[in-house]
Amino acid sequence: MSSYKRILITGGTGMVGSAFRVYEPDGAVRVGSSDCNLTDISETMSLLHEHKPDAVVHLAARVGGVKGNYDFVGDFFRENIMMNTNILEACRLYEVSKVVSLLSTCIYPDSPRYPLTEDQIHAGEPHYSNFGYAYAKRMIEVQCRAYRQQYGCNFVTAVPNNIFGENDNFDLENSHVIPAIIRKIYEARENDENTVTLWGDGSPLREFTYSSDVADALMFVMRNYDDATPINIGCTGEISIKNVAELIARNMNYGGEIVWDVSMPKGQLRKPSSNGRFLDLGWDDSFYTPFKTGLSRTCTWFEKNYPNVRGVK
Repeated sequence: MSSYKRILITGGTGMVGSAFRVYEPDGAVRVGSSDCNLTDISETMSLLHEHKPDAVVHLAARVGGVKGNYDFVGDFFRENIMMNTNILEACRLYEVSKVVSLLSTCIYPDSPRYPLTEDQIHAGEPHYSNFGYAYAKRMIEVQCRAYRQQYGCNFVTAVPNNIFGENDNFDLENSHVIPAIIRKIYEARENDENTVTLWGDGSPLREFTYSSDVADALMFVMRNYDDATPINIGCTGEISIKNVAELIARNMNYGGEIVWDVSMPKGQLRKPSSNGRFLDLGWDDSFYTPFKTGLSRTCTWFEKNYPNVRGVK
């Protein structure tokens, strides 16, 4: 796994955290919100005292889709700032050897140059639709850099793009785009509905990385990257939301019409990223699961587990 014998995974019951199951035989310990409220510093300190990790992968966050980020912008900022501040301070006090924290491409400015490169993170305002979450994620990078400078902490940050996979949140109001579309199309099929309505107009382009690939990439970062500068770890290559919806409909054997509700938010038009520095470390594009393969697996998992999936029950 790495030179670290005991790695604590915060957010371990979420989508990416669940993908770390394969690392449990090697010493990874996954914890979720039911194990510890990371917005409480005393609980966070107790968590570190109990598990005594020599490394931490920090995934825990309050997350949501475009509407959730817009409607609860203050909550997203406050709760994520508290979680991030507490876990990094606890790791400092317990002298954890290394922390890898997961960021998001939403931290990039609304008007960057493409592709997104790590030197642009603080070069302008993030998109208005999720600025609370975006600034909270930016502050992880700032805190890691500050602690590195003052205390010598080996705290690093990694930036994925849009993540999808099994164990996602399928809540219709607060999920990300792929789980929302999967659930809507599945339920339209099961209810014999001739149309299904999706948000926006389908035009935005996105890059997607399968959740198990993100777990593997973060473990690669744990082994091979110790710099202060964040590093992009996502799979590159854009696909439109319209094309994603059509692929999901085919996977779900849904033959109805897809209708786009243009009164609903659609988010940024595009945000392609560069993973060139990550590839220079020795990662290879062939390590990523092909999008269609990962999407098929996710659809199959959802059908097998519905309705006992997060966000539905």
